[in-house]
Amino acid sequence: MATKGTSTMHTENSIEIRGDVKRIFQVAAQVDKWPDILPHYRWVRVLQRKKRRTTVEMAARRGRIPVSWTAVQEVFPYERITYKHIKGFTTGMDVTWSFTPLQERVQVVITHDFSLSWPVVGRVVSKYVVGALFVKPIASRTLQHIRRTVEAGQTVQRNRKERR
Repeated sequence: MATKGTSTMHTENSIEIRGDVKRIFQVAAQVDKWPDILPHYRWVRVLQRKKRRTTVEMAARRGRIPVSWTAVQEVFPYERITYKHIKGFTTGMDVTWSFTPLQERVQVVITHDFSLSWPVVGRVVSKYVVGALFVKPIASRTLQHIRRTVEAGQTVQRNRKERR
């Protein structure tokens, strides 16, 4: 896993959500249902499940720009969820969701670490294009919609078709 000191791109998004850590964790971990609660997600396809590891193909939008990647999700119940991007432009990206119970709410933090090993421009592209223009805004929208879902008491059910 890349560390903040060695990564050319590090982002952090944080939000506080009113509710129980178990419920918040459940909504966050059920990525195959994200397109039903996250309007910027086009689809999530489960490619493989093995115990606490799930390989998923994910597709979202940043504005009108479509993005997609494949990642391995690993769940550590009620503590953290990690992702390792294994396919797509962001191959090698490390993502960690952490859950910290507070009084009647939970702080959820998403960190992304990524190094793009292109000569000369890799650091700039990973930090200012990948991080600032894509990762940070998509993660922010994801957290906002998860908060809305949890705080509204909505259940997450699969009923939406894939969006392109």
